[in-house]
This record gives sequence, structure tokens and C-alpha cells, in this order.
Amino acid sequence: MALRVARACSRCSVLLPVCRRLHCSVRLATEPLPAPTSAGGVKMYPPKIELLVKDISNLTLLETSQLNELLKVTLKIVDAPLVMGAMSAGTAAPPSQPAAAQPEVEQKTSFTVKLVKYGEESKVKVIKEIKAMIEGMNLVQAKKFVESVPQVVQKDISKEEAAKLKTILETAGGVVSIE
Repeated sequence: MALRVARACSRCSVLLPVCRRLHCSVRLATEPLPAPTSAGGVKMYPPKIELLVKDISNLTLLETSQLNELLKVTLKIVDAPLVMGAMSAGTAAPPSQPAAAQPEVEQKTSFTVKLVKYGEESKVKVIKEIKAMIEGMNLVQAKKFVESVPQVVQKDISKEEAAKLKTILETAGGVVSIE
């Protein structure tokens, strides 16, 4: 009678009748994935990711919008505003004294710069200035921003910064209000 030698799993070294790959699949799911290897400078992606990209690229614009909404709700992602005002060191701190002890007249310490309108002949200049003022805004976003006036350019900024932005935009041909 010949002895039969049991083979071990190549992944976990457990004997094959015991492993049945279930043990390996649980263990592998908890381990970090290895870095993808590159073949000729092309990054390789898992088939699951490639299938997702293929499916998403076949969606219509409406379906993509619905997917975006569902992902935001499912993953609890909050929409970030398009225009983010720069916070300056001169913004007001929360009051540490009770309201009755504060003087009746408070000086305004934070201001909002608002583009009210622009001249058609100076539209390009205003778009370029808006693009330069707002960090992370590209030319298309700046164009849409200017075309949908009145718009808040920056909020919660100091009086000096607001005056500076106003002069820059008025020089470019825009009509600006400070609130």
C-alpha cells in the first residue's frame, strides 16, 4: 500500500482538503494589495476596476449625474462650494463677553466682494481677473462665473483686501459692490 502525500495550498500552506481556497480568499481580502506592476510604463489595473470604468464611460450624462448624486448620498460627501473665500487673519473671533456687555455699535470686520455686472467690451479682461483671483478656477469656470452675475467673488475678507479686489475688477471693466 502506497502512502499518499497531501499537497499544501500554494498561498497559505494549509493542506488542500482543509483550505478549499476559502481560507485564502478571506486572508487575501484583509491584506493590502500589492503595488501594480508596470509593463513598459503602462499601469495595470484589476479587471474589476477596468469593468467599472468601461461601464461608467458608457453612461449618458443624465445617468452620470444620477450616479454622482447616489455616490454623494451613499458615501456622505458634502458638496464643496465653487468659490471659496480666503480666510484672513483679520476675521472676527467669537465674542468672549456676554452680549449685554458689548457696545451697541460694532464695526464690521469682514466684507464680501460681489461682481454686479460687467461691460461687454471688457468681458475677457474681467474673466481673466476672476480666474487669477480665485484659486483653482480654470478659464471655463471663470467664464461661467462672470456670465452668471451677480456673483460673490470672495467673502469674509478684510476691508483692505476687499478694496484691492474692487479696484482690480473695476480697472478690468467690472462693476463691484462691497457688502
